[in-house]
Amino acid sequence: MRQLRFTLLLAAVSAALFLSACSRGDSSYPVRTYSMGDRVELGHIVYTVFETQWMTQLGEGDTVRVPQHRYFLVRMSAVNGAGGDLIVPNVSIEDDNGNAYTELSEGDSVPQWIGFLRQVRPAEAAQGNVLFDAPPRHYKLRLTDEIGDHKALVDIPLSFTAETPEVPVPNKDRDAKDRARDLLRK
Repeated sequence: MRQLRFTLLLAAVSAALFLSACSRGDSSYPVRTYSMGDRVELGHIVYTVFETQWMTQLGEGDTVRVPQHRYFLVRMSAVNGAGGDLIVPNVSIEDDNGNAYTELSEGDSVPQWIGFLRQVRPAEAAQGNVLFDAPPRHYKLRLTDEIGDHKALVDIPLSFTAETPEVPVPNKDRDAKDRARDLLRK
């Protein structure tokens, strides 16, 4: 009888330990997906992702940097809502196939680089571009709170914008036709 109680107690304790080991720390917090421009609150950090840019190289001349794939810049801000200094965690991007690319730590020639180690004072923000080396695809930016417990995704659609705007060239033939038409009307 005593051995049966011990066996049942051991089974109950084992089951409790097994169930607690299988559960995550804070499984009640969902990983939400936001759009670019949305305000994303995670812990004491408020993120906003503004825009993206693809680049084939950074720098010029003998200091040029060429990526393995393409350079992908994401302009964002991270505001500290805590009562003391905090470190804004690094971010990563994930494509639709589950491939992940981490933020690059070298910011040479990156316009308005946000930095790799980002210590932010209360009510201040880290703002600028984070840098990735990744193939052009649709991505989601993975953000975390200051201790890594809560996560969120920001949907980043694939888009290419010209690095320099195209200037339309006037059509000489059209201008000549318009002048001829004007002369005939007189």
